[in-house]
Amino acid sequence: MITTARTTTALTVAGVLACTALTGCGGGGSAPGALAPPPKASAPPSSSAPPSAPASDSASAPATAPASDSASASASPKKPPTMAPGPAGRTPVFERRATGGGAAGRSAEKVVALTFDADMTADQGPRAASGERFDNPDLIALLRRSKVPATVFMTGRWAEEYPAQAKAIGADPLFEVANHSYSHHAFSSPCYGLPVVEKAAMTADVRRAFTAFRKAGVRNVVPYFRFPGGCYDDAALRALAPANVTAVQWDVVSGDAFATDAGAVARQVLDGVRPGSLVVMHCTRSAAPTTEAAVRRIVPELRARGYRFVKVSELMGNGGGR
Repeated sequence: MITTARTTTALTVAGVLACTALTGCGGGGSAPGALAPPPKASAPPSSSAPPSAPASDSASAPATAPASDSASASASPKKPPTMAPGPAGRTPVFERRATGGGAAGRSAEKVVALTFDADMTADQGPRAASGERFDNPDLIALLRRSKVPATVFMTGRWAEEYPAQAKAIGADPLFEVANHSYSHHAFSSPCYGLPVVEKAAMTADVRRAFTAFRKAGVRNVVPYFRFPGGCYDDAALRALAPANVTAVQWDVVSGDAFATDAGAVARQVLDGVRPGSLVVMHCTRSAAPTTEAAVRRIVPELRARGYRFVKVSELMGNGGGR
């Protein structure tokens, strides 16, 4: 568990564009073919589980999700695992499953969590209205058909722009939805040219995102938060304490933001994954156009190496983290 301050966690230099936010995710649609299904394996259940989902009006459940790598792909339990607050109540930070300690025999288990940021900043509505797509339905469809559980870190603004897709993702037991702020503004500076949230407004920004999820009818929301751009400092950890969330970072940067070479993205992930790794990617058509193609290469290769895909809640719940 991280208890000391960090100034900034970078996505990648290739993904940096001044005043440009990484963008979106999506649900529905169909992928032009699925990856091979996962090998049959006995997955130990998560030690705890996600919270009760907010009620939604006439929530339409997605097509029944196929059996997946993760035991947590079944109906999610009621309370997700979280980390204890840091010193002086600071927001705790989770990066990956610990490689030492934890339950006997769990630390070296070949599990990996793929996470996808559904980014949309508060001021990008006009761009969406003009036709720019901040979603990626084909990627979500690929994950479904390939039986890959995942955690989607969604901004509140994205849920407002794509409420039907947000609702469908949250209704699918293959996925869990986590908080990526409402505005996708930075919680520390500098952070890739993003506007900065005032310290006094940080908790309100996070809570506004949870409110947007409820209004969209999103189910299976977990109390996890990812800092926009991965940027935070000690002041941000202290300011966010009232939100009662566990911050989730990563140990493997995919480099998919603004990438044009899917093979390079896949190689970067495959070279970086270790047992217990947490990978950051994006589900977007405008700012990460190669992600789906990269995932098509990543998933079968990691399965061939004996890895099992899990959501963050399972990764955090079994064996601890750091």
